[in-house]
Order: sequence, then C-alpha cells, then structure tokens
Amino acid sequence: MTFPSFYDAAPRLVVFDPLSAFLGAAEDGLLEYGYADAVRLAGHSCPTVAGAYLMTVRSLERLYPDEVPERGAVAVSVREAADDGVAGVMASVATLLTGATENTGFKGIAGRFDRRNLLSFGVGIQGTMAFVRMDTGAGVQATLDSGVVPVDPAMPGLLQRLLSQAASPDEAAQFRILWQKRVRRMLVDHASDPRLVRLAAWNGRPDA
Repeated sequence: MTFPSFYDAAPRLVVFDPLSAFLGAAEDGLLEYGYADAVRLAGHSCPTVAGAYLMTVRSLERLYPDEVPERGAVAVSVREAADDGVAGVMASVATLLTGATENTGFKGIAGRFDRRNLLSFGVGIQGTMAFVRMDTGAGVQATLDSGVVPVDPAMPGLLQRLLSQAASPDEAAQFRILWQKRVRRMLVDHASDPRLVRLAAWNGRPDA
C-alpha cells in the first residue's frame, strides 16, 4: 500500500478512548489518527474527506485546548440530512475520530462506554458540523469553505473526458495529480487557515 507522501504532513490527532483502555486495545487508551486513516475508511481521498477530517481535528483541538480529547464523549451534529450531498461521508470521518454514532454504535458495558445517539443529522445549525463535549457542554460549530482552495482550471475538462472514457493515459494521470494536489493544499498549505475551516462557539441549541 502506497499513499501520497503528503498524507504524513497533514495534522494528526491523538485521543483518549476509555473503552480502549478498559479492554486493553491500546496502551493507556491512547489512539493516534492520521489522514491516511480517513482515506482507508472512505476508500478515497478528496476535498470532502479532507475537509471533514480538518473540521473534526480543529474542533476537538478547540474543545480540548489543554488536554487530550476523549473519544466517545463528544456529540456530533450535521446540518444536512444523512442522505443529502456528502453529509454521510463527512459524518463517517467524524465518527472515526470521535466515536459518535446514531443508534448503530457500541451499546456499552454495564452502562458505560455507550457510543449510540451521539450523532445527529438535519440539525438547525449555521455551520457544516457541530461538536459538543458531553462533560462540560462546551460546543463549537465548524464551517468548511473549500472554495478557499480553488479547483485547477484544467480539472473540469479532464474530469469530463475521464467520465466519457475519452481520456488518454496521460490525461488520466494528470487528473489524478491535480486532484490530489488540491487535497494536499487543503491539508498542508491551508491546514490552519481560518478561512478554510471557520470555528465558532455553539451553545448546543438548534439555529444558534
């Protein structure tokens, strides 16, 4: 398995998962995630996956400024319905990093470690997604503006040629290079750009 080298330059996230600690899955319950983990989950690398990854990482950093984020203790809200656009893809990346699920997650052990009902769709928020700490109630909305990293002018034409199966091998290779170049710019060049991922405090109430 060979990934583009820029994956290693993207921000990484370390979380504490109490269930992992309880079961001895990882030493001290510490889990480290990188962008490659999101790619493995989604099966592809694109601005949506990169954006969801950055929104989640930056939101957890904001919610846990002086401590390791706790996986399984953060509720995630998505503005769009689950079957709208790319909402499901974004939510799956957030689930990977936070452990939050709808009603399909781990049910817990003797009332502990329940991961269900921490993920909600179609929530009246202004941001793309919102994250709330279950222990303190602190919340943050994250808004992705992928237009901050524009599409290369050659991309639309190359994409159409690929979809119509008219592209040459060189054109297909150029498309892949330009596609991942945009992802790299998001994850590396603009990883901390407040225009790409805008964060705002959230009180946990819809339409706030």
